[in-house]
Amino acid sequence: MRKIGIFIMLIILILSACTNQQKPMNEEDRFIEDLLSQMTLAEKVGQLNQYTSRWEMTGPAPKGDEGAQSQLEQLKSGMVGSMLNVNGAEATRKAQQTVVENTRLGIPLIFGYDVIHGYKTMFPIPLAEAASWNPELAYLSSKIAAKEAAASGIHWTFSPMVDVGRDARWGRVMEGAGEDPYLGSVFARARVEGFQGDDLSDELSIAACAKHFAAYAFSESGRDYNSVEIGDETLQNIVLPPFKAASDAGVATFMNAFNTIQGMPATASSYLQRDLLKKQWAFEGFVVSDWNSIGEMIPHGAAADLKESAYRAIEGGSDMDMEARAYINHLEELVAEGKVDEAKITDAARRILRIKYRLGLFDDPYKYCNVENEKSMLYTAEHRDAARKVARESMVLLKNEKQLLPIASSVKSIAVIGPLANDKDSPIGNWRAQGEYDSAVSLLEGIQAAVGKSVTINYAEGCKLSIGKRTFPDKMTYNESDRSGFAKAIQAAKKSELVLLAIGEDCFQSGEGRSQTDIGLKGLQMELFNAIYKVNKNIVVVLMNGRPLAIPELVDKAPAILEAWHAGSEAGYAIADVLMGHYNPSGKLPMSFPRTVGQCPIYYNYKNTGRPQAEAPGQVLWSCFTDAPNTPLFPFGFGLSYTSFEYSDIVLDKTVMDENGTLTASIKVSNTGQLDGEEVVQLYIQDMAATYTRPVKELKGFEKVLIKAGETKVVTFALSKKELGYFYPCGKYVVEAGQFNLFVGGNSVELQQTQFVIQ
Repeated sequence: MRKIGIFIMLIILILSACTNQQKPMNEEDRFIEDLLSQMTLAEKVGQLNQYTSRWEMTGPAPKGDEGAQSQLEQLKSGMVGSMLNVNGAEATRKAQQTVVENTRLGIPLIFGYDVIHGYKTMFPIPLAEAASWNPELAYLSSKIAAKEAAASGIHWTFSPMVDVGRDARWGRVMEGAGEDPYLGSVFARARVEGFQGDDLSDELSIAACAKHFAAYAFSESGRDYNSVEIGDETLQNIVLPPFKAASDAGVATFMNAFNTIQGMPATASSYLQRDLLKKQWAFEGFVVSDWNSIGEMIPHGAAADLKESAYRAIEGGSDMDMEARAYINHLEELVAEGKVDEAKITDAARRILRIKYRLGLFDDPYKYCNVENEKSMLYTAEHRDAARKVARESMVLLKNEKQLLPIASSVKSIAVIGPLANDKDSPIGNWRAQGEYDSAVSLLEGIQAAVGKSVTINYAEGCKLSIGKRTFPDKMTYNESDRSGFAKAIQAAKKSELVLLAIGEDCFQSGEGRSQTDIGLKGLQMELFNAIYKVNKNIVVVLMNGRPLAIPELVDKAPAILEAWHAGSEAGYAIADVLMGHYNPSGKLPMSFPRTVGQCPIYYNYKNTGRPQAEAPGQVLWSCFTDAPNTPLFPFGFGLSYTSFEYSDIVLDKTVMDENGTLTASIKVSNTGQLDGEEVVQLYIQDMAATYTRPVKELKGFEKVLIKAGETKVVTFALSKKELGYFYPCGKYVVEAGQFNLFVGGNSVELQQTQFVIQ
């Protein structure tokens, strides 16, 4: 008996120890586990199913429309967990009522929408915002977008896109932060925090979504949806850091990618979704597929039918099926056949319920459906003022010969010319959510408001950029023959002291499905420039575009160029602020501009190769083009100001450090011009000899600092293990001993340099 008692005591002690090691359940966990225990397998699968709206939710499903009627029945039976493209407080309330009041458990829907750079008030496209090198602006614009979307019944945005994009041919570079993983990580965090705020249950915050996981922007030849071949070292060091930053910022959801990566559709990648994201990064939210990416495994050749697609996606860790109907049609069957463990479906449902809980939807399913908020919180004067502020700080001065800018007060006549000069739609940009057609302030309107009656404005369109429809997703036909407006434009230029020529891209020329083999100026735009240049060489080119452009002839001739991007609702006012000198431009390029499309992809943090430069003049047996330089037209980090800045030598607090130490680099930056200005001081490093070859430069810090005319400021950077290491292909992070170069300057080319050693 004594032995039995001791044995029982040991069992009790072991069980007690095991219990003590388990994480205690909080109120959220208890609620979700209790709900899951009540759910049938079919109801769990229903939570994994997302549809787009098949009819206007403010009214009944139309009779005779089988798709709408089927969707209505599935909503009432709990077979839908989320909907996208249901807009407005009234519509989302009606859809939510359909589910909450008819289903057995009343689990609310989560409403998603593409809120990319604004909801009703449109901010500059994300690539433009990244050109500000000011993450506080990305936070601000995301916060306002969240407020407007939430007031309209939206819970969840499919943003931010944190793909590192090196290839300007890929139209979706307009959605991201450019070519650098460090800059991309900083902006990823800012946007997540802006959308989600301090608490997801705040009725004016929305859940964010880091996309596209992963390597979507590395599609071959820059062609959208194409295959991706990428080395593990590049994946770890270039592609994944912004996703990790989003995860660390607490992003609620991830979206997987359309592309294959190393032969496997990202949607089915258990390495990305299960091993890395959910296990190693301890991500608590859920993964949503991109639109029908589960179904697209069939044409990829990775699944024979939709059932196999469902199997591969759930096994890979994709939690919610957007519009493929794979899960709703096949998961129960796969469980019954023993091919899928129900625990994986339960885990996916748990993750979705967790985000709904954190949004506060179980406390009040209608908390976002406030019609009064919707009436008062959208497109306010405060929001438009913020859009103007963000837009002007996003602009990049690329060239300013003859000091044409800022426009002198002595100028009394200005020609405003170009197909984009009075365009009130293109500035809104692609992925415009509920931004209204033709609602932006045009350049013409902005200049007219800025100069009033004191300056004569001579306007002429010159030529149209496109012919026929110009709306997504229609293919655009560019004007190659209609020069009927040239004569008026030439006359306007002749009788004006200064020309503002607005050219670039239509807003639907970049974005999803908008890959291009020619990223120069389309149609007759360059011909129009040359015609104007013959009669008036005082031309300021205002570029409006969603990607870097290959424009060497324009750059060679035009004395002044302002990169304005697609700048949002207040574009015209913001451009005028910069042109008139009311704001000194401070933007820097987040992507390199190529000289020719043949250089693409082109980026600053390239590897040196074994033959980095010619050993003798005229030699061709080195890594080069024989018909163009290796260098970009404008490098990453480049941008001019109306003033000038001078950098001193770099001062290090030590030149030798160990791998766990810190190093401080300081530099004096002087404003040697006549105007106050902001400078983006950039720090780069180069690991000179590593186990795996490292780039010639890597951005590891930046600071945007206001320096008054004649003033000098000291800018200091601290470097530690976090900045000085890199990932092996296996994902192991290391800091290796050896010599490092350290660079500080105003762009990735014009830099001060010093060295230090890690021992």
